[in-house]
Amino acid sequence: MESTNTAHQVASYLLETEAVKLRPEQPFKWSSGWNSPIYCDNRVTLSFPYIRSYIKQQLAELIKQNFPDAEAIGGVATAGIAQGALVADCLEMPFLYVRPEPKKHGMGNQIEGRILEGQKIVLVEDLISTGGSSLKAAEAVKAAGAEVIGMAAIFTYGFAVAEENFKKAEIPLHCLSNYNALTEAAVANGYIPESAMSTLADWRRSPETWGA
Repeated sequence: MESTNTAHQVASYLLETEAVKLRPEQPFKWSSGWNSPIYCDNRVTLSFPYIRSYIKQQLAELIKQNFPDAEAIGGVATAGIAQGALVADCLEMPFLYVRPEPKKHGMGNQIEGRILEGQKIVLVEDLISTGGSSLKAAEAVKAAGAEVIGMAAIFTYGFAVAEENFKKAEIPLHCLSNYNALTEAAVANGYIPESAMSTLADWRRSPETWGA
């Protein structure tokens, strides 16, 4: 089980760097068409060396604890590439990354880097929403003959649909931080008033209909 202290520290860093923006009164529009009081781009943390290092170390520790049999790290393109490479370097493991689809030129690769038959791989993501793109990457790794033994991510919204998708795929998911920790940190650090918590909770329960 992930550390509550780590979850809140990562959440605080995401807010501090503005990797996460919370706007309950002026929602964002996601590409899915959903209205959302939150926008998350964890790539921003890469621009802050001490935060980047903290997240790298925590992801590496999470993988060591939960996936001790891991033989390689795979980044899910594009946001998981840099995070995955940092973690692989920290763990002194081979690294590869997975595109959403094969290249349309050159070798036509979907997976970049050396992948071996039967190799036990942990995929690294920066963010989990429904889990669709992450699990698509896992399927590509399996099709190449390797084994995805789990996935590690910086942050999850904790949607029920994501939990169900990972359960169906039989891929364990472990994340450093989550939506509950984020909203708690946002109130504690003065980013949003406590009165906004009910709105944020309503969205998490039914994101596809919220604000429609």
